[in-house]
Amino acid sequence: MADAAAPQGMEVTIVACVGPRETREWVVRLPAPATLRDALLACEDPAVQALLGDDGAPAENGIAAGIWGRSAGLDAPVAHLDRVEVYRPLKVDPKVARRERFARQGARTTGLFARQRPGGKAGY
Repeated sequence: MADAAAPQGMEVTIVACVGPRETREWVVRLPAPATLRDALLACEDPAVQALLGDDGAPAENGIAAGIWGRSAGLDAPVAHLDRVEVYRPLKVDPKVARRERFARQGARTTGLFARQRPGGKAGY
């Protein structure tokens, strides 16, 4: 005999970064054996649907998705109360951005040498 308090299916939270410094969150209910693709298709928001093609495959814009901060394929299984995250592609490689920032600022105003104690030795 099934418990009346047991949930039918499972709930999954979907979090998508739709713009710079802007995230949105949705909770969807899915049948028990579900995948990451099923969770994204269940979210009816246009921002998430624009990330997927008509056949449920990722669109050409190179999106990535994950579960609890770990990158996963669209066929990865999701569990009850999982957090599905949709990531936007990076516009600039962080290593390149750091190199450019270092070239602009110079060696003396970055890293360990940015704040030197008055009267202290160089490098401390």
